[in-house]
Amino acid sequence: MSHKPQIRIPATYMRGGTSKGVFFRLDDLPEVARVPGAARDALLLRVIGSPDPYGKQTDGMGGATSSTSKTVIVSASTRPDHDVDYLFGQVAIDKAFVDWSGNCGNLTAAVGSFAISNGLVDAARVPGDGICTVRIWQANIGKTIIAHVPMTAGQVQETGDFELDGVTFPAAEVAVEFLDPADDGEEGGAMFPTGNVVDELEVPGVGTFPATLINAGIPTIFINADSIGYTGTELQDAVNSAPKALAMFETIRAYGAVRMGLIAHIDEAAGRQHRPKVAIVAPPAAYTASSGKAIAADAIDLNVRAMSMGKLHHAMMGTAAVAIGTAAAVPGTLVNLAAGGGDRTAVTFGHPSGTLRVGAEAVQVDGKWQVTKAIMSRSARVLMEGWVRVPADAF
Repeated sequence: MSHKPQIRIPATYMRGGTSKGVFFRLDDLPEVARVPGAARDALLLRVIGSPDPYGKQTDGMGGATSSTSKTVIVSASTRPDHDVDYLFGQVAIDKAFVDWSGNCGNLTAAVGSFAISNGLVDAARVPGDGICTVRIWQANIGKTIIAHVPMTAGQVQETGDFELDGVTFPAAEVAVEFLDPADDGEEGGAMFPTGNVVDELEVPGVGTFPATLINAGIPTIFINADSIGYTGTELQDAVNSAPKALAMFETIRAYGAVRMGLIAHIDEAAGRQHRPKVAIVAPPAAYTASSGKAIAADAIDLNVRAMSMGKLHHAMMGTAAVAIGTAAAVPGTLVNLAAGGGDRTAVTFGHPSGTLRVGAEAVQVDGKWQVTKAIMSRSARVLMEGWVRVPADAF
């Protein structure tokens, strides 16, 4: 019996925000995987360890959660006024599927650092000390993102005293600007696809309730927590240990996706696990975060809990944070109303791991809302670098 050897591919394992994933330079991938298609997907699935019927990704780099089953491909950009192109792949855990339909806002914070360290940013634009501004083209959704990466003695500064709830250790702060964050995606469309800031969403078997359907950062369905029997202060186990609750949220996601025009029929939702997201919102209320930290009601503007890849997220997805900041900036959305209503340029919201502040600038043009940018701070760090090994017959 013949055995094919493993090949090794240069790669970097990085944390960005509250996520982590395997980063590649496009030119380092095997030639057949440098273009979109089945070979690229098969390679990344094997790298991460999917599909895994055990749900553990033991034979790969994935961590068996939506936050850790991620891949990134970065290349020098050919677009004017951009440094790099960034492509994100959300790898399913138990299915042979890579979702390329959206961005990962958390890993975005690591793209600038990776690009600088791997020589993808013109050396003339990289200061020895201070802040390096990295202009990123987010290829999944066709948007510009600006990362402000701290530099010390000619190297990316990764350590610091910036604390991010959901991440155990402090690190250097990376400010990230999402320009024109309305997620046009593959389908295109307005920031509010129905033309309304609040709709009545009918979900058979669940009910009819108000919803804000927004394309910003990532398409997101916001509903009031009390519409479906929650308080908005729940931690992961309250939802993730309840199969009926998970099924309900997935049903809401499917019907919301149809209403947003992302899919034509609810059956298509299973093939688009990454988007849209579903989030519940509630006015500020005190709770104890998963770390044991007490969150006071007067420390936040509202509470938000969001679903990612079928489970309640342990903190908050970066793209969903953009959606939260954007929706909060538009008077009358459920997010804005939960935060007290009125004009807002920033909100601090509670999530299962603690709190996060996000800002956005909204304007109304010809009767339609537009958001010029959303801003938040994350952190990033290289966890390991070298090569990943993959069986040669895996793709």
